[in-house]
Amino acid sequence: MKYEEVIAITKENLELIFPGLEYTSLDMEGANVVLYSKESHKFLEDQEKIKKLAQSIRKRIVVRPDSSSLVDEEEAEEKIRKIMPEGVSISDIFFEHDSGEVLIEVDDPERIQGYDSQIMANIRKEVKWAPRIIRTPPIKSATIKMVREFMKAESEERRKFLRDLGKRISRDPLPGENYVRLTCLGAWREVGRASSLLMTKNSKIMIDCGLDPAAIDTDDPASGAPYLNAPEIWPLNSIDGVVLTHAHMDHGGFLPYLFSIGYDGPVYLTAPTRDLLLLLLMDYVKLGMSENRKVPYKMDDIRKLIRHTVTLNYNETTDISSDVRVTLRNAGHILGSSVVHFHIGEGFHNLLMSGDIKYMNSWLFNAADSRLPRVETFVTESTYGGRNDFQPTRQEAGERLAQIVRLAAERKGKVLVPVFAVGRSQEVMLVLEEKYRLGEIPKVPVYLDGMIYEATSIHTAYPEFLNSNLRDLITRKKENPFLSDIFVRVDAPDTREEIVSDVGPLVVLATSGMMNGGPVMEYLSNWANDERNFLVFVGYQAEGTTGRRILSGAKQLNIRRNDGLKEVKIALTVESVDGFSGHSDRRQLMKYIEALEFKPKRILVNHGDAKNAVEFSRSLSMKFGVDSYAPYNLETVRLR
Repeated sequence: MKYEEVIAITKENLELIFPGLEYTSLDMEGANVVLYSKESHKFLEDQEKIKKLAQSIRKRIVVRPDSSSLVDEEEAEEKIRKIMPEGVSISDIFFEHDSGEVLIEVDDPERIQGYDSQIMANIRKEVKWAPRIIRTPPIKSATIKMVREFMKAESEERRKFLRDLGKRISRDPLPGENYVRLTCLGAWREVGRASSLLMTKNSKIMIDCGLDPAAIDTDDPASGAPYLNAPEIWPLNSIDGVVLTHAHMDHGGFLPYLFSIGYDGPVYLTAPTRDLLLLLLMDYVKLGMSENRKVPYKMDDIRKLIRHTVTLNYNETTDISSDVRVTLRNAGHILGSSVVHFHIGEGFHNLLMSGDIKYMNSWLFNAADSRLPRVETFVTESTYGGRNDFQPTRQEAGERLAQIVRLAAERKGKVLVPVFAVGRSQEVMLVLEEKYRLGEIPKVPVYLDGMIYEATSIHTAYPEFLNSNLRDLITRKKENPFLSDIFVRVDAPDTREEIVSDVGPLVVLATSGMMNGGPVMEYLSNWANDERNFLVFVGYQAEGTTGRRILSGAKQLNIRRNDGLKEVKIALTVESVDGFSGHSDRRQLMKYIEALEFKPKRILVNHGDAKNAVEFSRSLSMKFGVDSYAPYNLETVRLR
């Protein structure tokens, strides 16, 4: 329906379903119809009527308090504290002006279960703000606080943006033949700079906009960009939205550049993906500035990106254009990572994009969700899709890491583990904590350098995205593995200097995971020539990265430091502990496709070295009897 029709029908049904209740305004914000009222609590007292209203227009209804009715924040906080039951400890109260919500952080939400609905109703009635109870994270996140404060400062701009988006989503369809096409902009027959463009008769949707990890430490990072000069994406205002599968730089690292050259549309993603993305992007810019490297965008572009984010929950279906609906599902790769289902037209075509996927339970997450609706075309990654790409189990990987730590302790050596701040860091931490707790490794300090501690704090703020076992451990503070006393945060350069000169034994987890810049290089440059030490890779090393060169047998490197290039001899023991990867191996990728309820008619293969992508595509055709193909970058495939 057109915007005007949606609003008109909603007004008519409001009078029928809620006779006598007044509202101050009615509008579309994004895909939702938003009703503002000075007595919003009265509308919310009957959820069945809200559902009936939503069904009548086939849109989600959001009821918000009118800003003129909101009680002053200081007075509202005082009233909220009085309303909450005795014994409930409130750690923080934060007011979100764009949504009219008040977030109430409490140490033990279970204490108010049972009479939660009455408490919420009382708060709405007394202060008019819409309350939301959340658990106090065991580790406070500076990034999440920054996002909240920024969104508060940008509330008016955000509301205008969402209203404009609502009108765009509800525009008239174009005449002519329906079609679905996919243009390959990056990470096709390669790993890195992931990006694709989904096109229909009415819409253009970009999926991911990443950076080639091999270009991060170069003087021309734009060389690692997706093919943004492809004619299909221009003009930029023809793009209806970007869907980001997860926060890793090879998927979202070039998004701010889009905004720097004029894009001003939405970016759809999960809330933890937004927070992790901000953390990684800010670190990338700061690191580039500190190392006198060129960066293709500025902090202002990152802020513009965050202002345009639209967060979605898993399994929440929403319109993102006039003929495309999207649903995000758990991908099992990193916190907030998504498998993305696109429902195009009224059943005209269904596309599933895997993003990066892990189809097995890990220390952090449940396996990727395969319970999906209809799928005609499936796009799958193939990072480990090669003929011999079979990874050890998580248990085997954990035991191998423990063996290395024990051997290093006997040698009085040091273990350096290059890690991505998001995902691999937390998994390695969980293994080391468990092995220490069970007495399988000696108590040696485990230093966390780079963004690891802050990324971990974001994990603890979203326990609902973790597997049930870890979620329970985090919410029971005394058993939270991330708070183990073996972990030591490195938060100052002088601390790093002390660790470098320490005689050991010790373990350092440091970014970046592919050894292209970051604090890991400081440790390597000082420890590489000592045979007692270990360098342990736990993640994929892309072509052209320092990590890949070392794994391939390089015995000497020139490492960029603040005082210039330093020639380093590689004499330490280099180990690759497979099994920690957030990517599925060949066997798991096959099992995921087998588990899909609706078998795709076509499978496109991306995100893998050319040899892996082509070989995996051939294997899929033989095993499943489907049309499977590994396209090239800049190729456009018609799906329907």
